[in-house]
Amino acid sequence: MKLTFNDIVNATNAQVLQCQGTPEELNISTDSRSITKNDVYLPLKGERFDGHDFIESALKNGAKGYITADKSLIFDGAGFVLYVEDTLRAYLQIAQFYKNKINPITIAITGSSGKTTTKEMMASVMAEGYKIHKSPLNHNNEIGLCQTMLSMPEDTEVLILEMGMRGLGEIELLSKYSTPDIAVIVNTGTAHIGRLGSVENIAKAKCEIASYLKPDGLLIAHDTPLIRSVNQYKGQTLYVGLESSDLSNIKLEQNSSRFTYKNKDYTINVEGLHNIQNALFVINAALKLGLSKDKIAKGLEKYKPIEKRWELLDIAGYRVINDSYNSNPESLKAAISTFLSTQKSPRCLVLGDMGELGKDEAEYHKEIGEFLNKFEDLKLITVGPLAKYMTHGVKHEAKSFENSDGVAEFIKANVQKGSAILFKASRFMKFEDIIRELGEQ
Repeated sequence: MKLTFNDIVNATNAQVLQCQGTPEELNISTDSRSITKNDVYLPLKGERFDGHDFIESALKNGAKGYITADKSLIFDGAGFVLYVEDTLRAYLQIAQFYKNKINPITIAITGSSGKTTTKEMMASVMAEGYKIHKSPLNHNNEIGLCQTMLSMPEDTEVLILEMGMRGLGEIELLSKYSTPDIAVIVNTGTAHIGRLGSVENIAKAKCEIASYLKPDGLLIAHDTPLIRSVNQYKGQTLYVGLESSDLSNIKLEQNSSRFTYKNKDYTINVEGLHNIQNALFVINAALKLGLSKDKIAKGLEKYKPIEKRWELLDIAGYRVINDSYNSNPESLKAAISTFLSTQKSPRCLVLGDMGELGKDEAEYHKEIGEFLNKFEDLKLITVGPLAKYMTHGVKHEAKSFENSDGVAEFIKANVQKGSAILFKASRFMKFEDIIRELGEQ
């Protein structure tokens, strides 16, 4: 980023408490430990820390100046000191200023599951016609939004933002400071229901992405009655679903999915109907920006799943599918269906706890066991106190573990070599440890 002192003051309406000179170009840093040349230190507050405690350290490390929400914090050695009422809001204002200066087409993506996959597909396709910049992994909250926008190269033409949330109002805030041209709602499910209380509230929270969508923009949303009922956006809206009359010739194979959409054949190198659904959002966004169908097809075929998202591995004589980045009832059912429809026997599921499901969390896990009874010829291994509920009433051979201890050794001793194994759990279960142990001699 390249910002001037006046840019920062004007963006935040900051009060200048001290100014002894400023460089022509400035950068914003929120980490006192990694100050580089011409950095301005901006202290943020968290639940367990206050960045104001590290202002002196930032100055010793070379910060040219700092922003503060405490007028009493005036330290020697600062080229300038700026006061704002709220440093997080100032961070958002600075990021918005810089984004408006670059003025890229902005695509915002949210959903209970699949938003990161859709973002990565979107980036792969848009790169066929534009210079793009995208949210890194996990950068989908207020701070991540700022970091993404402020790290944008000056020649960026399309900015792709992933937006997550913990409660109502949070995606609206992200929308406010990014003002998207295109917004995508991948889906709404039960993820975070423990915080939001109902699927209706989750849908409302996701639809906040259109709160500051430009009037001449485009909202692309999963076609469900719930999203249609809560969507308040008055501009162009395109509802997309697998039931579309424009979609045909679906072929699901190991490592790939093929389909025809709007009279064009497409291939994605990942399995599952849910990934075809994700591709439909991307295709329609790309068509809106004028990309040819040939370029869209080329970009989709270049897409590769990222780590822990349907990552294909050959380990210890097993065909491992690592989809353990996150899990909720909808994404787990989709993963199970895809796995069992594309992988030949013998097959094994290693399923772990799903988080943030609220007071009915045990019932949501039991529902997975009921869902599994629709299928034949599989082994089930559960890991965690909640995942154990998946074995209640299940007709398949099942083994439960309270934690990951011993899981890898059990697999080696009891799961036939050559088996396909799906690993799926919420991130806090750290299934990568089991997979690593599985590969150890």
